[in-house]
Amino acid sequence: MKPSTPTRRDFLRKTTLAAGSLMTLPLVTDAGYFQSSADDSIKIALVGCGGRGTGAAMQALLTKQNVKLVAMADVFRDRLDDCYKALTSDDISEWSGSKGNLKDRILVKEENKFVGFDAYRKAMQLADVVILTTPPGFRPIHFEEAVKLGKHVFMEKPLATDPAGIKRILDAAEIAKQKKLNVVVGLQRHYQNSYRELYKRLKDGMIGDIVSSQAWWNSDGVWVNLRKPNMTEMEYQLRNWYYFNWICGDHIVEQHIHNIDVINWFKGGYPVKAQGMGGREVRKGKDFGEIFDHHYVEFQYADGSILNSQCRHIKGTMSKVDEQLVGTKGTIYCGDMNIRGRDGKVMYQFDKEKENNPYQTEHDELFETIARSEYKFADADNGARSTMTAILGRMATYSGQVLEFEKTMNSGISLQPARYAWDADMPSKPDANGLYAIAVPGMTKYFS
Repeated sequence: MKPSTPTRRDFLRKTTLAAGSLMTLPLVTDAGYFQSSADDSIKIALVGCGGRGTGAAMQALLTKQNVKLVAMADVFRDRLDDCYKALTSDDISEWSGSKGNLKDRILVKEENKFVGFDAYRKAMQLADVVILTTPPGFRPIHFEEAVKLGKHVFMEKPLATDPAGIKRILDAAEIAKQKKLNVVVGLQRHYQNSYRELYKRLKDGMIGDIVSSQAWWNSDGVWVNLRKPNMTEMEYQLRNWYYFNWICGDHIVEQHIHNIDVINWFKGGYPVKAQGMGGREVRKGKDFGEIFDHHYVEFQYADGSILNSQCRHIKGTMSKVDEQLVGTKGTIYCGDMNIRGRDGKVMYQFDKEKENNPYQTEHDELFETIARSEYKFADADNGARSTMTAILGRMATYSGQVLEFEKTMNSGISLQPARYAWDADMPSKPDANGLYAIAVPGMTKYFS
């Protein structure tokens, strides 16, 4: 007789309990786990209920699998309520492209809407899969907890904002592998048909050896949330999180990681060092915290090839979000979805009619894998190292120093507050004029 095939429930139970000998911290109890996985559904908890969290939860619920949202967590109740309202809307055509709703897939009781800095722990215990979509400064502690509890994970990029956070992600990623927990990171170009096809042809040798590359994220910039009366410094920085490095990492980390990651992916490795320049040319007021509005970084790989990386948030300037890789036989133009030879003629053109929505595909593939009781995805290691590449770039532009990848990653440098609380002493505080200290190349130094 054939051996019996394990059920999805068996798979989830096994990956939850398998690491008892690997962790010193207690796991959720068997009774608690089976209560959350007693039927054939895949139960998810959403941690981080902003715009990206709302989108990611919707995409998870739009998969073909029997996915149920059972818990939500955020530090702000208003964000959680806005997210819940969007998810339970009568018409989700904005997200799905067709009319209808997903109310029968949303089973979040009032007592399972958790608010506060420890809300994530409570929400995770009720689910099989956790969706981590808070601002990235929280990602390391949330990922650690998810792995400790034996949960499969979808987490948005970037995965940290400082080298210490990267090390925490990498350590937890190793335990996730041992526990066979599927982990997908929202570097969605890995799940995009055009990029996958270009990568296949790169591996087949169509462009030869990569000798140089370029990456761009140049745009007008993003939102600003103004300080309101009676806000503590922690609340203000969380509301206006994009402009503070401990929680955002600067736009080179939060946005430009996508383009940098494509080059790392196609190169099959990570830079060994970086140097660069940047500053604040137009975005100088107190509402813009401490981040730069432009960065240029020269990353060098072990084979001597260079990635020229640029990102900018300045209105009225050239907008471009793209990647290009130059090889000995031809060049990949990711935005144009083609490969051209040294003579400029198109060697390969991806059929744009076959393009997919990679934001949906990453969830489709994750939940299909879980439903089949399989282990396939271990994205955290690459996600961490590509995040570290972007952090290295930020530190290079802030300091003007030539920084080595491994030395910087192992430096232990942390930007995090000593504790997460509304009255916490923040790592960056305004002066009497409401302005924050800004890095100055040549004066800001990380290593002597």
